[in-house]
Amino acid sequence: MPNSEKTENVQDKGPEARPLDTFDRKILGELAVDAGLSYAELGSRVGLSAPAVHERVKRLRATGRIRGTVAVLDGPATGKPFLAFVHVDTTGGSKSRTFRALSELPELEEIHSVAGDTCTLLKVRCASSRALEGLLARLYAMPGIKATRSYVVLSTYLERTPQAGITEALEEPPMDETAR
Repeated sequence: MPNSEKTENVQDKGPEARPLDTFDRKILGELAVDAGLSYAELGSRVGLSAPAVHERVKRLRATGRIRGTVAVLDGPATGKPFLAFVHVDTTGGSKSRTFRALSELPELEEIHSVAGDTCTLLKVRCASSRALEGLLARLYAMPGIKATRSYVVLSTYLERTPQAGITEALEEPPMDETAR
């Protein structure tokens, strides 16, 4: 008897993702700093053989924990020293169309739907304040944009990709002041 239930939207999970162990976290940590390491060098840094590291990296890619390997560019050195975060308030359901159109601008580095006093948070890197003004003008020309608030970065103390480590103490409830 054929199954009448529609299954065209069922997606294969791919390889089963087992929890990350210490070696996986060490490998991810080293690759986050320098993705160009050879498997031999990576193995020497984490205490595994090159073939073992190669297998683990393949598994980390297959499970989506490593999504790609990219060059991390320096904003000021590429002619875009002006970094800002822009809070965007929208109306209705226009967000996806609006931000899909914006995603084609190379100045736009990140788009996040957020909870709080705004709808969306953009990370933009421009050549100048005038370029940011031009980007904001494009935003306001799009349907559904209600308001923006821009925060210009004066200094950056830390900027990095996601890290493999986990600070276990952050999962613990805060210590009660009276218990000290």
